[in-house]
Amino acid sequence: MLNVFITVKSLGKRKNHLDRLAWLLSEVPLTLKALIIDMVTTNVRQLNERKTETPLVPFLTQGDIEQLGQSGKIGFGALYNEKKADEKEAISTAILAFEDGLYRVFINGNEIEQLDDALTLHEGDEIAFVRFTMLAGSTW
Repeated sequence: MLNVFITVKSLGKRKNHLDRLAWLLSEVPLTLKALIIDMVTTNVRQLNERKTETPLVPFLTQGDIEQLGQSGKIGFGALYNEKKADEKEAISTAILAFEDGLYRVFINGNEIEQLDDALTLHEGDEIAFVRFTMLAGSTW
């Protein structure tokens, strides 16, 4: 296991900044592809577990309301789609998205350009996934 930090965009619409999120990798990945697979696998498992932990009678505390209010949306966190996420499909989608250039990966500020590039991750390294947004509009 390896502790790293993932740079993520904050959820608050009013606070448009980046946060460092501590992340525990299940194993030390040797390639970018292995890192992506580890990240997707962990996220899919967390999502699928969260779907089964919905309380019978949901309620919000004042602290919950204030925290959710910062993101611009207050809700009970109800998940209306009962279908569990497919781990293999999610991994395939994430790898295809990287190959299509929809996001880039940086480790300690250095871009990792190929899925098979060797990685040498250390405790406390900084990892950033930068997703590109397609803009609509006229050409100049």
